[in-house]
Amino acid sequence: MTDLFCDDDTLQDSAALIAERYGFGLRTDVLPLLPEYFLVWSREGLSLVQGDKPKTRVMVDFCAGATAHRRRFGGGKGQDIAKAVGVSGAYQPTVIDATAGLGRDAFVLATLGCQVQAFERQPVVAALLEDGLKRAEFDPEVASITANIALTHGSSHELLNPPESGWLADIVYLDPMFDHDAKQTAAVKKDMQAFRDVVGQDLDAHELLNRAIACARCRVVVKRARTAEPLAGKAPSYSLTGKSNRFDVYARAKVTAP
Repeated sequence: MTDLFCDDDTLQDSAALIAERYGFGLRTDVLPLLPEYFLVWSREGLSLVQGDKPKTRVMVDFCAGATAHRRRFGGGKGQDIAKAVGVSGAYQPTVIDATAGLGRDAFVLATLGCQVQAFERQPVVAALLEDGLKRAEFDPEVASITANIALTHGSSHELLNPPESGWLADIVYLDPMFDHDAKQTAAVKKDMQAFRDVVGQDLDAHELLNRAIACARCRVVVKRARTAEPLAGKAPSYSLTGKSNRFDVYARAKVTAP
């Protein structure tokens, strides 16, 4: 069980709600100087902190940093993810992000006008993402974007249930975490390394592909490391390959309004 630390008396009621919602242990003492990751609830929001390296901190922030820069200078237009999902001026597809993580790709798609249903099963990651979405509600420049993202804490292995007729969304997007992802560059950013240390690998992600195909009206898009094998060994219809990542597209129908 992950511990949630809150030493601010005025925030302990809200901390208790977070702990109950996600199954964390609640502690009100000082963060221990241990090489482990803990959640910290403060006035700035929810963050993941390494006890003996408090500067190693992970927080979902859609209003500042690289996310804000990307939004202000293009918002994802022209990027491979937009092309892979099939976003166009004529139609913005609905998307299930079945491995939402910290919500970065979901935010790009929401910026482009897509309605995104984000699934995240890891409780620490889901809590961080929920906090980031809630704080974004108070930023007038971002609130209209994050309103396009609906978060569900749960496993896509259970949530991706093919309907008896129809589909769940136009697009199902998968970005599973694997060990080879951490080896793409010589130096992984500290926040992403912390994220990977907590989340681990999605060793069962191959089981999601057929479910995703059965739930998508138009296509399934799988984000992979550039040189990685296709998910579940299943060859895609086509791929878009960048410097470090590749988007494998499993096409079912043209991305247009139903």
